[in-house]
Amino acid sequence: MIDHPGFVLWMTGLSGAGKTTLAVALEEVLKARGMRIERLDGDTVREGLTKDLGFSKEDRDKNIERVTFVAKLLSRNNVGVVASFISPYAAMREHVKQETTNFIETYIDAPLEVVEGRDVKGWYAKARAGLVKNFTGIDDPFEAPETPDLHVRTDQGTQEECLAQIVSYLESRGFIPAEKK
Repeated sequence: MIDHPGFVLWMTGLSGAGKTTLAVALEEVLKARGMRIERLDGDTVREGLTKDLGFSKEDRDKNIERVTFVAKLLSRNNVGVVASFISPYAAMREHVKQETTNFIETYIDAPLEVVEGRDVKGWYAKARAGLVKNFTGIDDPFEAPETPDLHVRTDQGTQEECLAQIVSYLESRGFIPAEKK
């Protein structure tokens, strides 16, 4: 394993923006480079750590509080954390920043009409029909980061280009070693 500082690359954005897709690809790249990495994802965390929570604002905040605790432990022990959560509220993202080591707010961004078009599970259609309540971007707000450390527009680049943008950022800040050519 390569020694490196711990960090928390926190991917925030609407459902369907590409957070999980990019997080999985980034995890593969970093593990291939011998990095100590843990990936925390909204869907998988809700299967275990936060399965008792719903989607009210209070439950969403509690979800992020629990994930923050895990990210804090990992990052302070020199593990890189790639976290992909809608995390729609700016105050909770600020809480994560204050609690973790080397927090990198990463806005995975695509317009609402684009993410609705990517919605293979039909959640946006259900939310628009009133069948799903508290759905971020429809009847619950998403407070977009005003000054993210990294802004990735998945509607303006390929997955490879978006991934390269993230990797380049991590290399330029010394969180990961540059790829050997």
